[in-house]
Amino acid sequence: MKITVVGTGYVGLVTGTCFAETGNDVTCVDIDKAKVEKLTNAQITIYEPGLEKLFLRNLREDRLHFTTSLEEGVKDASIIFLALPTPPGEDGSADLKYVLGVADHLGKILTDYKVIVDKSTVPVGTAEKVRKAIAKNCKTEFDVVSNPEFLREGVAVEDFMKPDRVVIGTESERARKVMGDLYAPFVRQGNPIIFMDERSAELTKYAANSFLATKISFMNEIAQLCERLDADVDMVRRGIGSDERIGKRFLFPGIGYGGSCFPKDVQALVRSSAEAGYDFKILNSVMDVNERQKLHLMPKIKKFFKNNLKGKKFALWGLAFKPNTDDIREAPALYMIEELLKEGASVCAYDPEATNNVKQLLGDQISYADNQYDCLEGADALIIATEWNEFRTPNFLKIVPALRNKVIFDGRNLFETNAIKELGFYYESVGRMTAVPTNGVHNK
Repeated sequence: MKITVVGTGYVGLVTGTCFAETGNDVTCVDIDKAKVEKLTNAQITIYEPGLEKLFLRNLREDRLHFTTSLEEGVKDASIIFLALPTPPGEDGSADLKYVLGVADHLGKILTDYKVIVDKSTVPVGTAEKVRKAIAKNCKTEFDVVSNPEFLREGVAVEDFMKPDRVVIGTESERARKVMGDLYAPFVRQGNPIIFMDERSAELTKYAANSFLATKISFMNEIAQLCERLDADVDMVRRGIGSDERIGKRFLFPGIGYGGSCFPKDVQALVRSSAEAGYDFKILNSVMDVNERQKLHLMPKIKKFFKNNLKGKKFALWGLAFKPNTDDIREAPALYMIEELLKEGASVCAYDPEATNNVKQLLGDQISYADNQYDCLEGADALIIATEWNEFRTPNFLKIVPALRNKVIFDGRNLFETNAIKELGFYYESVGRMTAVPTNGVHNK
């Protein structure tokens, strides 16, 4: 098939590349000339494990193309995906100006039947708005379909190529056949293509992300309780996660969720609920818990240093909101940095992929290291904000001489408390007992 993907952000580039990988001819459209030039010249613009290999292969095989011209991009396509930003407005609602702007333009240039697919995460009723925007100037038949993405940053290629399910919202039999044929190669192992109406498909995406965010915030609340009752959240997590009705995933406590999806989607669903006359109390609480959790380590840090962080230096491992991505949107690390700087502390950070993005945001407000050990030199304590695999089994023989104090504040519970205590560290984590070395903490 000939496919057009409008938007070359995270979702658009993964979508276009993966469709090309199954033999389709894909053209990606973006108004950013510099980005299109980079992509055309084989320079991938996002970090996502496994994507670059597919991207380069499909460029080489001439199945993947890039242009700034919407007219050129859609001319021969049978399916047009809208993978455009839907940022939160001031009131928390999703801003549809990019989606509806492109829809309006499409109505002026379509000359034959196309299936227009909302791939962006959009509020209920958006398919109708897109249909209306196109129809205003369109003189040919078309269908509008809702096909929400369920991509996890860090494993997005696997999620796309082997989806748990594909959700397609359409009441058109013609569009249903086109979309069924398109996704058939991705569900050969029997995972379902679930057809439904457009509104239900739009709500499905928000409901899925909001439920997962709720699981995270629930476990962070349990972690808070564990700290007050001298219980171990890891034991509780294992105990409830073995119940198949609950499941093991998204039960890990930490310093809150971030990224481009959960914060925005929970907020948008709360706003949509309010507009429908319903007060979604659970999700309001989820957002409140998450905002507090981002700074969960700060009282622990202040208490250890007797409420005086001025002149203290902190090493920070992890800047991305999660491992295996360079995405720093709503990253808890940024909230921690802001608070530490307010208290007069300095920060030296290391992240395997996200450093350049933070440099663009914060500049020289903090310093940056080329590896995880260099940022430890002369630091009063280590803070862990992202659970990159390389942080899980570090060389403690390098950590000890670099730090001024054997002190770690771990927002992702990477280490076993007893093991870290035996190494002589003072160790604070989330929802677990504080590890205090027998002989106390010795400053150098």
